[in-house]
Amino acid sequence: MEIRYEHSPQETKGMTTEQLRESFLVEDLMKADRLTLVYSFYDRLIVGGVKPVTKAVPLKNEEELKAGFFLQRREMGVINVGGKGTITVDGQKFSLDKLDCLYIGRGSKKVSFSSSGKKDPAVFYILSAPAHQDYPTTKYTKEQAAPVTLGDIATSNKRTIYKYIHEEGIQSCQLVMGLTVLETGSVWNSVPPHTHTRRTEIYFYFDLPEEQRLFHMMGQPQQTRHIIMKNQEAVISPPWSMHFGCGTSNYGFIWGMAGENKQYTDMDPAPIATLL
Repeated sequence: MEIRYEHSPQETKGMTTEQLRESFLVEDLMKADRLTLVYSFYDRLIVGGVKPVTKAVPLKNEEELKAGFFLQRREMGVINVGGKGTITVDGQKFSLDKLDCLYIGRGSKKVSFSSSGKKDPAVFYILSAPAHQDYPTTKYTKEQAAPVTLGDIATSNKRTIYKYIHEEGIQSCQLVMGLTVLETGSVWNSVPPHTHTRRTEIYFYFDLPEEQRLFHMMGQPQQTRHIIMKNQEAVISPPWSMHFGCGTSNYGFIWGMAGENKQYTDMDPAPIATLL
């Protein structure tokens, strides 16, 4: 498990392209038959991914956690962005189609990931946060997430939002998680931009065509920076950083947060006209 340390706004504004990418971009998450994990010191979130192809892949304990098992003091959200797959939690099997979500509660000891077929394997995106309370392992389909369509083609941001783990959905200790799918012709996400100093957020971009790219904007509103991303990459957004992006094609992205509260609307706006 890779460890990522925190960076202040002061040092971040002087980073080179390479330093920005090394600090905030998470590449190569989805490797065949291998679990990839990155531990961020921002709110101690762990971001990960696994693409089981030929075998089931277990969630192994990590030495850095100093725990008896991975979820001894943690909770986890998993969203499938690939073919049909199964997550087994302490002997109970949960089948996940594309865009289905599974919340796995604190105290779950044995977790494994598998696909229904090799030709179209599942692609599981993982986000884990510390937890001090137990909540039941719960599955939501994308239909259960009460999808809401917002935005307009005229402003290139018509999109459908699916909320899975939040105050009015799957209950958790502090994890909030969902996804947004942009329609054809729409490319902007998270506009108007905002920060939320009480929570860290991580974005995972998916369904972006292989030859296309996405410009993810970050930094303080008057010290903006950008990271160019490709399909199935994640980016860590510190609490002090605004976060929005624009693709050269439409795409989807999973948003996940943890911190002081679980209020989806808790954000501090950074109007477009004020950005520098």
